[in-house]
Amino acid sequence: MDILTEADLRSGKVVSKSGKITVKKDTFVTPLAKEFIRDNHIELIYQNDNKSGGSFGKGVMSYTPIPKSGDHRYVDYITGEGYEEKPENMTHLYSNVLVVKNHPRILLRGKFDSLEALIMQTQITAVDEGYENIAKELDEVMDFVQMLLACEVKNEKVPDIKIFGMNSQRLRYVSHHLTEEFGIQHSVPHYSMGKVCAALNTLRTFIRETELYAVSAFENESDNRNDIVEALNRLSSCVYIMFCKKVAGQYD
Repeated sequence: MDILTEADLRSGKVVSKSGKITVKKDTFVTPLAKEFIRDNHIELIYQNDNKSGGSFGKGVMSYTPIPKSGDHRYVDYITGEGYEEKPENMTHLYSNVLVVKNHPRILLRGKFDSLEALIMQTQITAVDEGYENIAKELDEVMDFVQMLLACEVKNEKVPDIKIFGMNSQRLRYVSHHLTEEFGIQHSVPHYSMGKVCAALNTLRTFIRETELYAVSAFENESDNRNDIVEALNRLSSCVYIMFCKKVAGQYD
């Protein structure tokens, strides 16, 4: 699955001179990208690709909706039991397939939801402290998290990791070579660093927690979703890089 972000649009490389952009029909357009398209009156055109597989497009993992059987509108993902009405303690895993609300994958989705809320709180802290540049960078982090959630819900593979123009290998390298990149050593978080550093560090630790939830969510599944686990690992590295840039004074 391809992904179109606001950063792609702002680069000016994907929009034609006529104000149009053409993407594959299974492309995930982030909410911020949609807002940018609307505000700048860009015409978004989806290609008609007959090779796409099903309603989830290319890159789809093994996924077969279970049709309702007889009077049963819903099916239990674990037991295969049928239900005519959806039990209150259950929710949709996908299609008409249900799991209990504390199923590890549902807990992971809740963690993603909380992560988005924490990103917003961090952005507010950054703006209050006069760092709108940090808040703007966190827009791309938000886009990335929303894309990961969409990939989990739709059973789609995560596309190649790219945040702030850095791929998976580059993110890992920068987070481990701070002296070469920023001229500082690995910093132990301290209250004297201020509210923005504290907020970024909290966000980083929450992403780490979400990564552990992802490992647990797919522990007993046929696919361990290492793509989601790796993406969350690199996302925490990304926020750590932001933390170190703030310590090094690169946002001032």
